[in-house]
Amino acid sequence: MKKQFLTFLTFFFICVIFVSCKKDKSTAPNQPIIIDHSCTNLAKIPLEWINKAKTDLHIAYGHTSHGSQLITGMDGLEAWKGDTYLWNNGPLEGSLDIRDQIMAGDLGTKGDTIWEASTRSFLNDWRNAAINVIIWSWCGGVSTNTAEGINIYLNRMNQLEKDYPNVHFVYMTGHLDSTGINGTLNINNELIRKFCKENNKILYDFADIESYDPDGIYYLDKAADDGCNYDSNGDGIKDSNWAINWQNAHTENIDWYNCCSAHSQPLNANMKAYAAWWLWSRIAGWSGK
Repeated sequence: MKKQFLTFLTFFFICVIFVSCKKDKSTAPNQPIIIDHSCTNLAKIPLEWINKAKTDLHIAYGHTSHGSQLITGMDGLEAWKGDTYLWNNGPLEGSLDIRDQIMAGDLGTKGDTIWEASTRSFLNDWRNAAINVIIWSWCGGVSTNTAEGINIYLNRMNQLEKDYPNVHFVYMTGHLDSTGINGTLNINNELIRKFCKENNKILYDFADIESYDPDGIYYLDKAADDGCNYDSNGDGIKDSNWAINWQNAHTENIDWYNCCSAHSQPLNANMKAYAAWWLWSRIAGWSGK
């Protein structure tokens, strides 16, 4: 009887260990990680989690011009703040590993799935075995898309997560296009947000970040576009620029830094970089609090 009991205990603990290990293999969060305009306070990110991201993450980023704002913003941040925010195109001690544009193109439009095939080809290559984060950006593909096309994107991303459970997949919204709250862009972005919130996904909310200035003033309802231009008085003419206004009212190299920002202003890329480091730190395990 004693021998049978010991055998049972051994079997039980083996099962527990197996289940625990199997569970740990999955990188899926147990709640959504939403990176939006509320995630642009760089000072709130603990240094330990920035360093943890540098140590643990190996990121592949596919994008075209709009998506480059994250990269040029991060370049400018490193130049401004130093090696704390160092990144490198490949592994390098003391830096965050981002394989920038190693997957060509962007998320396309209207159900285009070239990006999915590129992702699978990339991850199936043994030389990329270290990659544990995949992030793709849109260009203008959300503005010209349909609900069906957005759902194809969401379903394909979801399937990739199932097929590659050790990889974090980052969803993204599309950039502003001046069509406001009721435009196709925002309607499609809302589909992406809803899916990510309801299914515990990781979302970098590109559009939401550029819908607010650093003081939290909202511009989506003022026909704001990707260049930060907006209609200040509701007459249908974009006559002001929230980023330029904010920059002019604040001190360069103290409150903001100059950097390239495709289609936009430096401040937009600043905020995209702050949010990117928030994203990397959250994926590395920071609670965001």
